[in-house]
Amino acid sequence: MSEVRVERRHNGAQLAITLARPAARNAITVAMYAAMADAIEGAASDPAVRLVTIEGEGVDFTAGNDLADFLRAMPRPGSGEDIPVWRLLRALALNEVPIVAAVHGNAVGIGTTLLLHCDLVLAEEGSRFVMPFVDLGLVPEAASSLILPRLAGRRAAARHLLLGEPFGAEEALRIGVASHLVGKGALAAALDRLVAAMLDKPPEAMRQTQRLLRAVNRDEIVERMNRENGHFAERLQSEEVKNAIAAFFAARAKPPA
Repeated sequence: MSEVRVERRHNGAQLAITLARPAARNAITVAMYAAMADAIEGAASDPAVRLVTIEGEGVDFTAGNDLADFLRAMPRPGSGEDIPVWRLLRALALNEVPIVAAVHGNAVGIGTTLLLHCDLVLAEEGSRFVMPFVDLGLVPEAASSLILPRLAGRRAAARHLLLGEPFGAEEALRIGVASHLVGKGALAAALDRLVAAMLDKPPEAMRQTQRLLRAVNRDEIVERMNRENGHFAERLQSEEVKNAIAAFFAARAKPPA
């Protein structure tokens, strides 16, 4: 079975994307990035799709990158080579169909930064958001170095991007990473209600309003993504990253005390 399920619901009006790798906490592989990018790019050119939703199966929304798989796929700095994760980020930034995410459990790394490109985000109580890029010797991606300070303020952004401090659903709502706070166990029902409410709206008015909302700084966002991606690729060749990732895998392999 595919580790990303893409389903058409409500007579094709909803494109539902589900991260379906629960045994690995939905850690995202290169193939999963490609499937998500294909789905979101396809929605942009399909007039029947009025709404895209993103969910995670199992106990977490996503544990972020599958690091081992991701490192094998990264291009050399300056190669100009495209990779699926960058395709996905551009597709999210340039999308003209409303996107809704439903988050539970952990949302790590890109599991948090991709939310910055969703129009609405439901966060279940108990959710945990963390962006540990610096801890891995890396830099932020998905234009989070631009968008998060504008949402949360520079000091809060520094806490979460420089220090990698995790935050919960309540803070996600307060700083604008989430749009709705949902009670424990009520996420699926809340998503169904929100989807029904959005599909009840006049579709062309929704699309045009979403385009207007996103048009404000779209070029700036894509430019920042490109800058971040360049730094990210360079950082991957550094000793800092090699040491940090080696320590990460060593800690994961160590049996619990």
